[in-house]
Amino acid sequence: MTVVSTRVAMIALSVLLALSVVASLSLGRYGIALGDLKTIALGWFGIGPGRAGVAEPVWRVVELVRVPRLLIGAFVGAGLALCGATLQGVFRNPLVDPHVIGVSSGAAFGGVAAILLGLGAVALWSLAFTAGLGALLLVVMMSRRAGRSSVLMLVLSGVVVSALFSALVSLATYFADPNDTLPAIVFWLMGSFASATPERALYMLPIIIVFALPLLLMRFRINILSLGDEEARALGLNVEPTRWLALCCVTGITAASVANSGIIGWVGLVIPHFARAIVGPDHRVLLPASALLGASYMLLVDLMARSLIAAEIPLGVLTAVVGATVFMVLLHRARSEDWQR
Repeated sequence: MTVVSTRVAMIALSVLLALSVVASLSLGRYGIALGDLKTIALGWFGIGPGRAGVAEPVWRVVELVRVPRLLIGAFVGAGLALCGATLQGVFRNPLVDPHVIGVSSGAAFGGVAAILLGLGAVALWSLAFTAGLGALLLVVMMSRRAGRSSVLMLVLSGVVVSALFSALVSLATYFADPNDTLPAIVFWLMGSFASATPERALYMLPIIIVFALPLLLMRFRINILSLGDEEARALGLNVEPTRWLALCCVTGITAASVANSGIIGWVGLVIPHFARAIVGPDHRVLLPASALLGASYMLLVDLMARSLIAAEIPLGVLTAVVGATVFMVLLHRARSEDWQR
Protein backbone atom coordinates (compact mmCIF):
# COMPACT_ATOMS: atom_id res chain seq x y z
CA MET A 1 0.00 0.00 0.00
CA THR A 2 1.16 3.51 -0.70
CA VAL A 3 0.72 6.61 1.35
CA VAL A 4 -2.25 8.63 0.11
CA SER A 5 -3.41 12.16 0.71
CA THR A 6 -4.14 12.83 4.37
CA ARG A 7 -7.56 14.30 3.71
CA VAL A 8 -8.61 11.46 1.41
CA ALA A 9 -7.33 8.86 3.88
CA MET A 10 -9.16 10.36 6.85
CA ILE A 11 -12.40 10.67 4.87
CA ALA A 12 -12.09 7.04 3.73
CA LEU A 13 -11.42 5.83 7.29
CA SER A 14 -14.38 7.85 8.58
CA VAL A 15 -16.65 6.33 5.93
CA LEU A 16 -15.38 2.85 6.84
CA LEU A 17 -16.21 3.52 10.50
CA ALA A 18 -19.71 4.74 9.58
CA LEU A 19 -20.33 1.60 7.51
CA SER A 20 -19.00 -0.55 10.37
CA VAL A 21 -21.41 1.16 12.77
CA VAL A 22 -24.40 0.49 10.49
CA ALA A 23 -23.33 -3.13 9.98
CA SER A 24 -22.85 -3.63 13.73
CA LEU A 25 -26.32 -2.28 14.49
CA SER A 26 -28.22 -4.06 11.72
CA LEU A 27 -26.52 -7.43 11.24
CA GLY A 28 -26.42 -10.42 13.51
CA ARG A 29 -28.56 -13.38 14.49
CA TYR A 30 -31.42 -10.92 15.02
CA GLY A 31 -31.44 -8.75 11.89
CA ILE A 32 -32.60 -5.14 12.04
CA ALA A 33 -33.94 -3.43 8.90
CA LEU A 34 -32.18 -0.23 7.85
CA GLY A 35 -35.52 1.57 7.83
CA ASP A 36 -36.09 0.69 11.48
CA LEU A 37 -32.57 1.88 12.34
CA LYS A 38 -33.28 5.19 10.61
CA THR A 39 -36.55 5.60 12.50
CA ILE A 40 -34.91 4.92 15.86
CA ALA A 41 -31.93 7.18 15.13
CA LEU A 42 -34.13 10.09 14.04
CA GLY A 43 -36.19 9.61 17.18
CA TRP A 44 -33.10 10.31 19.29
CA PHE A 45 -33.10 13.82 17.81
CA GLY A 46 -36.84 14.31 18.25
CA ILE A 47 -37.64 13.70 14.58
CA GLY A 48 -40.39 11.28 13.58
CA PRO A 49 -42.12 8.65 15.73
CA GLY A 50 -38.92 7.13 17.14
CA ARG A 51 -39.59 4.03 19.27
CA ALA A 52 -43.28 4.20 18.49
CA GLY A 53 -42.54 3.61 14.81
CA VAL A 54 -40.96 0.18 15.31
CA ALA A 55 -41.75 -3.00 17.17
CA GLU A 56 -40.73 -3.07 20.84
CA PRO A 57 -38.24 -5.97 20.47
CA VAL A 58 -36.46 -4.04 17.70
CA TRP A 59 -35.79 -0.86 19.64
CA ARG A 60 -34.92 -2.83 22.77
CA VAL A 61 -32.29 -4.82 20.88
CA VAL A 62 -30.88 -1.66 19.32
CA GLU A 63 -30.88 0.66 22.34
CA LEU A 64 -30.24 -1.74 25.21
CA VAL A 65 -27.94 -4.28 23.57
CA ARG A 66 -26.29 -3.18 20.35
CA VAL A 67 -25.71 0.53 20.97
CA PRO A 68 -23.83 -0.03 24.29
CA ARG A 69 -21.91 -2.90 22.70
CA LEU A 70 -21.09 -0.74 19.69
CA LEU A 71 -19.87 2.17 21.83
CA ILE A 72 -17.71 -0.01 24.05
CA GLY A 73 -16.32 -1.95 21.08
CA ALA A 74 -15.50 1.17 19.09
CA PHE A 75 -13.81 2.90 22.00
CA VAL A 76 -11.85 -0.21 23.02
CA GLY A 77 -10.64 -0.74 19.44
CA ALA A 78 -9.77 2.93 18.98
CA GLY A 79 -8.05 3.09 22.36
CA LEU A 80 -5.92 -0.02 21.91
CA ALA A 81 -4.87 1.03 18.40
CA LEU A 82 -4.04 4.52 19.68
CA CYS A 83 -1.97 2.96 22.48
CA GLY A 84 -0.10 0.73 20.04
CA ALA A 85 0.75 3.60 17.68
CA THR A 86 1.90 5.72 20.63
CA LEU A 87 4.12 3.02 22.12
CA GLN A 88 5.66 2.18 18.76
CA GLY A 89 6.63 5.83 18.43
CA VAL A 90 7.81 6.24 22.01
CA PHE A 91 9.90 3.05 21.93
CA ARG A 92 10.91 3.46 18.27
CA ASN A 93 9.98 -0.18 17.74
CA PRO A 94 7.22 -1.38 15.35
CA LEU A 95 6.77 -4.62 17.33
CA VAL A 96 5.61 -2.93 20.54
CA ASP A 97 2.00 -2.96 21.76
CA PRO A 98 0.22 -2.18 25.08
CA HIS A 99 1.20 -5.54 26.55
CA VAL A 100 4.87 -4.57 26.58
CA ILE A 101 4.59 -2.41 29.71
CA GLY A 102 2.74 -5.11 31.67
CA VAL A 103 -0.49 -3.13 32.04
CA SER A 104 -2.70 -5.74 30.34
CA SER A 105 -1.46 -8.53 32.60
CA GLY A 106 -1.78 -6.32 35.68
CA ALA A 107 -5.33 -5.31 34.82
CA ALA A 108 -6.18 -8.94 34.05
CA PHE A 109 -5.01 -9.98 37.52
CA GLY A 110 -7.14 -7.27 39.13
CA GLY A 111 -10.20 -8.40 37.19
CA VAL A 112 -9.61 -12.07 37.96
CA ALA A 113 -9.25 -11.22 41.67
CA ALA A 114 -12.60 -9.40 41.58
CA ILE A 115 -14.32 -12.35 39.89
CA LEU A 116 -12.70 -14.77 42.34
CA LEU A 117 -13.99 -12.74 45.29
CA GLY A 118 -17.47 -12.50 43.78
CA LEU A 119 -17.43 -8.70 43.52
CA GLY A 120 -19.59 -6.62 41.19
CA ALA A 121 -18.84 -4.90 37.89
CA VAL A 122 -17.72 -1.61 39.44
CA ALA A 123 -15.33 -3.40 41.81
CA LEU A 124 -14.01 -5.46 38.90
CA TRP A 125 -13.21 -2.34 36.90
CA SER A 126 -11.70 -0.61 39.96
CA LEU A 127 -9.42 -3.52 40.82
CA ALA A 128 -8.38 -4.00 37.21
CA PHE A 129 -7.59 -0.32 36.83
CA THR A 130 -5.66 -0.22 40.13
CA ALA A 131 -3.67 -3.35 39.30
CA GLY A 132 -2.85 -1.97 35.84
CA LEU A 133 -1.50 1.23 37.37
CA GLY A 134 0.38 -0.85 39.92
CA ALA A 135 2.03 -2.77 37.09
CA LEU A 136 3.17 0.50 35.54
CA LEU A 137 4.61 1.68 38.87
CA LEU A 138 6.58 -1.58 39.14
CA VAL A 139 7.92 -1.03 35.63
CA VAL A 140 8.90 2.53 36.57
CA MET A 141 10.75 1.44 39.72
CA MET A 142 12.54 -1.41 37.99
CA SER A 143 13.59 0.59 34.93
CA ARG A 144 14.96 3.67 36.70
CA ARG A 145 18.63 3.86 37.40
CA ALA A 146 20.47 6.94 38.64
CA GLY A 147 17.27 8.95 38.25
CA ARG A 148 16.78 8.07 34.58
CA SER A 149 15.49 5.16 32.53
CA SER A 150 16.29 3.81 29.08
CA VAL A 151 13.96 2.41 26.50
CA LEU A 152 15.62 -1.01 26.75
CA MET A 153 15.14 -1.12 30.52
CA LEU A 154 11.51 -0.10 30.12
CA VAL A 155 10.85 -2.95 27.70
CA LEU A 156 12.69 -5.53 29.81
CA SER A 157 10.94 -4.37 32.97
CA GLY A 158 7.59 -4.59 31.17
CA VAL A 159 8.31 -8.17 30.10
CA VAL A 160 9.24 -9.18 33.66
CA VAL A 161 6.21 -7.49 35.23
CA SER A 162 3.92 -9.01 32.59
CA ALA A 163 5.28 -12.47 33.37
CA LEU A 164 4.79 -11.87 37.10
CA PHE A 165 1.15 -10.85 36.78
CA SER A 166 0.47 -13.65 34.28
CA ALA A 167 1.71 -16.09 36.91
CA LEU A 168 -0.56 -14.49 39.51
CA VAL A 169 -3.50 -14.83 37.11
CA SER A 170 -2.70 -18.52 36.70
CA LEU A 171 -2.48 -18.93 40.48
CA ALA A 172 -5.85 -17.24 40.99
CA THR A 173 -7.35 -19.44 38.28
CA TYR A 174 -6.01 -22.51 40.07
CA PHE A 175 -7.95 -21.66 43.22
CA ALA A 176 -11.19 -20.82 41.38
CA ASP A 177 -14.29 -23.01 41.71
CA PRO A 178 -14.24 -25.21 38.58
CA ASN A 179 -18.04 -25.37 38.44
CA ASP A 180 -18.80 -21.66 38.74
CA THR A 181 -15.98 -19.11 39.00
CA LEU A 182 -13.45 -20.77 36.72
CA PRO A 183 -15.62 -20.67 33.54
CA ALA A 184 -16.41 -16.99 34.21
CA ILE A 185 -12.71 -16.16 34.62
CA VAL A 186 -11.66 -18.06 31.50
CA PHE A 187 -14.39 -16.52 29.34
CA TRP A 188 -13.61 -13.01 30.62
CA LEU A 189 -9.87 -13.42 29.99
CA MET A 190 -10.55 -14.42 26.36
CA GLY A 191 -12.30 -11.10 25.74
CA SER A 192 -15.92 -10.27 24.98
CA PHE A 193 -18.39 -7.39 24.74
CA ALA A 194 -21.31 -9.63 25.75
CA SER A 195 -21.62 -7.92 29.14
CA ALA A 196 -21.95 -4.44 27.60
CA THR A 197 -24.71 -2.36 29.18
CA PRO A 198 -25.64 1.33 29.02
CA GLU A 199 -24.29 1.75 32.57
CA ARG A 200 -20.91 0.23 31.67
CA ALA A 201 -20.69 2.41 28.60
CA LEU A 202 -21.41 5.53 30.66
CA TYR A 203 -18.58 5.00 33.14
CA MET A 204 -16.05 3.52 30.71
CA LEU A 205 -16.19 5.93 27.75
CA PRO A 206 -15.29 9.11 29.72
CA ILE A 207 -12.23 7.36 31.15
CA ILE A 208 -10.91 6.39 27.72
CA ILE A 209 -11.63 9.90 26.41
CA VAL A 210 -9.79 11.54 29.33
CA PHE A 211 -6.66 9.46 28.70
CA ALA A 212 -6.86 9.59 24.88
CA LEU A 213 -7.07 13.39 24.60
CA PRO A 214 -3.53 14.05 25.96
CA LEU A 215 -2.09 11.54 23.47
CA LEU A 216 -3.83 13.28 20.58
CA LEU A 217 -2.72 16.70 21.84
CA MET A 218 0.94 15.63 22.17
CA ARG A 219 1.19 14.05 18.70
CA PHE A 220 3.96 16.41 17.60
CA ARG A 221 5.97 15.63 20.76
CA ILE A 222 5.67 11.91 20.01
CA ASN A 223 7.07 12.70 16.54
CA ILE A 224 10.09 14.31 18.18
CA LEU A 225 10.43 11.54 20.74
CA SER A 226 10.50 8.93 17.96
CA LEU A 227 13.72 10.50 16.66
CA GLY A 228 15.63 9.31 19.73
CA ASP A 229 16.40 10.76 23.15
CA GLU A 230 19.49 12.74 22.15
CA GLU A 231 17.83 14.30 19.11
CA ALA A 232 14.70 15.09 21.13
CA ARG A 233 16.72 16.84 23.83
CA ALA A 234 18.61 18.77 21.17
CA LEU A 235 15.25 20.01 19.85
CA GLY A 236 14.28 21.19 23.34
CA LEU A 237 11.91 18.39 24.34
CA ASN A 238 11.82 17.34 27.99
CA VAL A 239 12.11 13.62 27.26
CA GLU A 240 11.37 11.90 30.57
CA PRO A 241 8.14 13.75 31.52
CA THR A 242 6.85 13.42 27.95
CA ARG A 243 7.54 9.70 27.84
CA TRP A 244 5.94 9.01 31.21
CA LEU A 245 2.89 11.11 30.43
CA ALA A 246 2.39 9.02 27.29
CA LEU A 247 2.87 5.79 29.27
CA CYS A 248 0.40 6.86 31.95
CA CYS A 249 -2.22 7.65 29.30
CA VAL A 250 -1.61 4.29 27.62
CA THR A 251 -1.97 2.63 31.02
CA GLY A 252 -5.32 4.28 31.68
CA ILE A 253 -6.76 3.31 28.29
CA THR A 254 -5.47 -0.26 28.41
CA ALA A 255 -6.61 -0.86 31.99
CA ALA A 256 -10.09 0.49 31.24
CA SER A 257 -10.34 -1.70 28.15
CA VAL A 258 -9.19 -4.86 29.91
CA ALA A 259 -11.46 -4.19 32.89
CA ASN A 260 -14.54 -4.01 30.68
CA SER A 261 -13.75 -6.51 27.93
CA GLY A 262 -10.92 -8.79 29.06
CA ILE A 263 -7.65 -9.21 27.18
CA ILE A 264 -7.99 -8.43 23.47
CA GLY A 265 -4.62 -8.80 21.83
CA TRP A 266 -3.01 -7.86 18.52
CA VAL A 267 -5.11 -4.73 17.96
CA GLY A 268 -2.37 -2.40 19.18
CA LEU A 269 0.24 -4.28 17.17
CA VAL A 270 -1.40 -4.82 13.78
CA ILE A 271 -3.68 -1.79 13.29
CA PRO A 272 -0.91 0.88 13.54
CA HIS A 273 0.97 -0.95 10.77
CA PHE A 274 -1.97 -0.62 8.41
CA ALA A 275 -2.56 3.00 9.42
CA ARG A 276 1.12 3.77 8.85
CA ALA A 277 0.94 2.20 5.39
CA ILE A 278 -2.04 4.42 4.56
CA VAL A 279 -1.08 7.81 6.03
CA GLY A 280 2.65 7.50 6.69
CA PRO A 281 4.71 7.71 9.91
CA ASP A 282 3.74 11.26 10.95
CA HIS A 283 2.08 10.80 14.35
CA ARG A 284 -0.01 13.94 13.87
CA VAL A 285 -2.01 11.92 11.35
CA LEU A 286 -1.06 8.39 12.37
CA LEU A 287 -2.67 8.52 15.83
CA PRO A 288 -6.17 9.62 14.73
CA ALA A 289 -5.97 7.31 11.70
CA SER A 290 -5.07 4.37 13.96
CA ALA A 291 -7.99 5.20 16.27
CA LEU A 292 -10.49 5.30 13.38
CA LEU A 293 -9.16 2.09 11.86
CA GLY A 294 -9.02 0.36 15.25
CA ALA A 295 -12.65 1.22 15.98
CA SER A 296 -13.80 -0.12 12.60
CA TYR A 297 -11.72 -3.27 12.98
CA MET A 298 -13.08 -4.04 16.44
CA LEU A 299 -16.70 -3.52 15.38
CA LEU A 300 -16.27 -5.88 12.42
CA VAL A 301 -14.49 -8.50 14.53
CA ASP A 302 -17.23 -8.28 17.16
CA LEU A 303 -19.83 -8.72 14.42
CA MET A 304 -18.03 -11.89 13.32
CA ALA A 305 -17.79 -13.11 16.91
CA ARG A 306 -21.55 -12.96 17.48
CA SER A 307 -22.67 -14.00 14.00
CA LEU A 308 -20.47 -16.83 12.69
CA ILE A 309 -21.88 -19.57 14.95
CA ALA A 310 -24.74 -19.95 17.42
CA ALA A 311 -22.44 -19.48 20.43
CA GLU A 312 -20.45 -16.25 20.68
CA ILE A 313 -16.75 -16.64 19.84
CA PRO A 314 -14.38 -14.92 22.32
CA LEU A 315 -12.92 -11.76 20.81
CA GLY A 316 -9.39 -12.56 21.95
CA VAL A 317 -9.47 -15.73 19.87
CA LEU A 318 -10.59 -13.96 16.70
CA THR A 319 -8.19 -11.01 17.06
CA ALA A 320 -5.32 -13.45 17.64
CA VAL A 321 -6.22 -15.53 14.58
CA VAL A 322 -6.72 -12.51 12.32
CA GLY A 323 -3.78 -10.56 13.75
CA ALA A 324 -1.31 -13.43 13.60
CA THR A 325 -2.36 -14.30 10.04
CA VAL A 326 -2.02 -10.70 8.86
CA PHE A 327 1.33 -10.33 10.59
CA MET A 328 2.65 -13.50 8.97
CA VAL A 329 1.68 -12.08 5.57
CA LEU A 330 3.43 -8.79 6.39
CA LEU A 331 6.58 -10.62 7.49
CA HIS A 332 6.53 -12.76 4.36
CA ARG A 333 6.23 -9.65 2.17
CA ALA A 334 9.05 -7.96 4.06
CA ARG A 335 11.27 -11.02 3.64
CA SER A 336 10.46 -11.22 -0.06
CA GLU A 337 11.38 -7.55 -0.51
CA ASP A 338 14.67 -8.13 1.31
CA TRP A 339 15.49 -11.06 -0.97
CA GLN A 340 14.72 -8.97 -4.06
CA ARG A 341 17.12 -6.28 -2.86
